[in-house]
Amino acid sequence: MKRCRTVFPIVRTGYLPLALSLLILSGCQQVAPFVPVTSAGDTGKAAPRFHLVQAGETLYSIAWRYGMDYRELASVNQIGPPFTIYVNQKLNLAKAPKKQRVKSAKAPPTGKAIATKTKRPRARPLTTSQATNINWSWPVMGTVIRGFSLQRGLNKGIDIKGKLGQPVSSAADGVVVYAGGGLRGFGKLIIVKHTQNYLSAYGHNRVLLVREGEEVKGGQHVAEIGPNGSNEEMLHFEIRRNGKPENPLKYLPKL
Repeated sequence: MKRCRTVFPIVRTGYLPLALSLLILSGCQQVAPFVPVTSAGDTGKAAPRFHLVQAGETLYSIAWRYGMDYRELASVNQIGPPFTIYVNQKLNLAKAPKKQRVKSAKAPPTGKAIATKTKRPRARPLTTSQATNINWSWPVMGTVIRGFSLQRGLNKGIDIKGKLGQPVSSAADGVVVYAGGGLRGFGKLIIVKHTQNYLSAYGHNRVLLVREGEEVKGGQHVAEIGPNGSNEEMLHFEIRRNGKPENPLKYLPKL
């Protein structure tokens, strides 16, 4: 083994710069490059702290995007029912204190309201029976080609094989709280609010048949199946409880 004959005195009042130290060592042996250690799955990017509202978004779709409960997002930003938001409004994505209550909405001095429009039908409040007993049904009949997983191969719902143009039905009674194509990775998406705690979503549609604010019944056609990013004709279906994804197969009737 090659040894280094040069001896450097110890400097007690400081230390050698890293670049000089590597240069010295390189004359003696091969030095591996410095690689910072990160935890498994760490992308090196911190979670965003704020979201700037874009046209077409609703409070529900933004909460869905970041895996938050819409009530928590509303509370931390002091937005009250009917959860109206505005283009270019800056939303704080921080977690709300446990005892913080939803306060009255704060409208910015300028900006266009995008969560409600006068032409949209006003939905009636969900009844007590709806809140305590949801009659879930399959949104489409087909084979589950990708199951629910929060581990490797992340899938926050299930993917159901279908045919182009096949009708997609609402899995239960509820109110449409988002209908659009603004969430990356979902294609044309519908989000239905069934109770205060439960929402469902239907992604990769070819056509949307309902509008935001519209009340829908379980089994009602709300969309038509389209292709995903890999040109597979399928429906991506999710159920979220308090903002967190749940395995839809826990709720859907067995075939």
